[in-house]
Amino acid sequence: QVQLQESGPGLLKPSQTLSLTCAVSGASITTAYFHWSWIRQPPGKGLEWMGVITYDGSTYYRPALKSRTSISRDTSKNQFSLQLSSVTPEDTAVYYCAKVCTLGDDHDYWGQGTQVTVSS
Repeated sequence: QVQLQESGPGLLKPSQTLSLTCAVSGASITTAYFHWSWIRQPPGKGLEWMGVITYDGSTYYRPALKSRTSISRDTSKNQFSLQLSSVTPEDTAVYYCAKVCTLGDDHDYWGQGTQVTVSS
């Protein structure tokens, strides 16, 4: 059973950088063809895929967020991270990490999500 757990600060001020970490258990993030995504859901809106890091360390980002987004990993800790720079109140959302086996398919395991609020 794969388990994912997000962690990070819940409240940010505009222009700060959001940093979240997803700790993975039950599977190695370097297992072939396991890919690891960040997804968010703003209040009252649908899910928005932000980006993914593949089992071999390649990264892909949502074009609209690419200039502000970075996803990295620490294989020694079996975790991966999200950084989103220059946040605004529009970045307020529940942020999820999730696993997918084929890029573009539905994610099969999800973290519980963590609320991030951007407010001055």
